[in-house]
This record gives sequence, structure tokens and C-alpha cells, in this order.
Amino acid sequence: MTLQGKVAVVTGGSRGIGRAVATVLAREGAVITLCARDRVLLEKVAAELESLGAQALAVQADVTRASEVEQMIGACVERFGQVDILVNNAGITRDNLLLRMKDEEWDAVLSVNLKGVFQCTRAVLRPMIKQRSGRIINLTSVVAVMGNPGQANYVAAKAGIIGLTKATAREVASRGITANAVAPGFIETDMTHALDPELQEQMRSQIPLGRFGRPEDVAELVAFLASDRAAYITGQVIHLNGGLWM
Repeated sequence: MTLQGKVAVVTGGSRGIGRAVATVLAREGAVITLCARDRVLLEKVAAELESLGAQALAVQADVTRASEVEQMIGACVERFGQVDILVNNAGITRDNLLLRMKDEEWDAVLSVNLKGVFQCTRAVLRPMIKQRSGRIINLTSVVAVMGNPGQANYVAAKAGIIGLTKATAREVASRGITANAVAPGFIETDMTHALDPELQEQMRSQIPLGRFGRPEDVAELVAFLASDRAAYITGQVIHLNGGLWM
């Protein structure tokens, strides 16, 4: 599996799953454009990728702002001449029980987690259609199919990504572009590390494989979907959850 000569954009690329995805794609030969709101962390990851021999461009951008998304994709194409892979990973949580959820909490999560995916996908389609090739990989979640108390906003956004992925796949398949979604379960990130140890153990006990996933587990699947080996896969949701949901 090689991505030599391919140019990838990874949103939310400054930490966690996004950072792991960028690292694995770079290892497979891809050139990486990283996007996030924290410039310091972005440049740190870009430097790490360059130390591995990869080309990397760090672009500070807010995926909820269409103008910044367009500028980010434009910077990628201007620097590297093309964009072959888009990984929509940027996301936030603002957890609360539905009865107590504030409009701001709902709007913030839907704006980043769903509207951001829409805006990045829309921006990248023009160069991909011109190339008549491309891979769009959207990060959804196991909770999109299971539900989760206290996360109505997050669940709604992640479920929306599944629908958006399928609609995108049908619209652009004739142009040689695929669109798929990856639905991770509980993954070892800053978010899960911050949970109470007892709660972590309760969550782990529900997973048949008996452990949380690693960011690299997700990244390896994304790299496969970005490669030519996945050329006949589109419109699919691939679950990566250790058996939590079957």
C-alpha cells in the first residue's frame, strides 16, 4: 500500500486521531496539509512529519468558516498542485443532557462536526472533479448508530455525517471520487484519558476485545481507504470499535 505522490488534507490534524492519520499517511508517502485552529500545535506536528522526511504544510483554519476553508484548500493546491485525499476529522464535544442542553452547545457541535465536513467537502470537490479522482474519508462515531445519553448534539452531527457521506458518494462516483465514513468506538485520546478511571473500566468492559482502540488503529484504516486498494469501496460506513457495536 503506497500513497506516493498523493496530496492529503487532514482537518483536526494537531492531536489525537488527526495527528495519527497525518503520520500514517505521511509514512505511506503522501504529502500532508494539516488544518486546525491551534497554530502552535499544528506547526509542531508539521515539524514532526518533516523530520520523518515528509512534506507538510500547516494551515490555521476554522472549518466552520467557509472563507477559511476555501483559503486552506487553495493554499494546498497552490503549494502542491493538487489535492487527492480529504480526511474530515475535526470535531468537538459539548456534552449535556438533552433537557439541559443550551442552544449554544447544540449549535457549536453541529457547526464544527457536521457543517465543517460539508464545507471542507464542497471546497475540495472542484479540484478533485477537475482531476477526475479523489478520496474523501469522514470520521463519524459508533454513537451515530448506538446513541449515547448526554450527547444528543454530538450523536446528531455524527449521524448526519453518515448521510452526507452517502449522498456525496452517489453524486461524485462518476468523476472517479469515492466517499466513505469511518466510525471509531472508544479510542485512547485526551478525551478518554480525562474520564474517571472507574468509568473507563465500565466502558472497557462493554468491548469484546477488552480494550480501547488506538489512534493508529483508525489511521491505518483511513490509509487503506485513501489507497488504490480501496478503489471499489464508496458510500460505506466502516466500524472500528472492538466489537462494541455489531
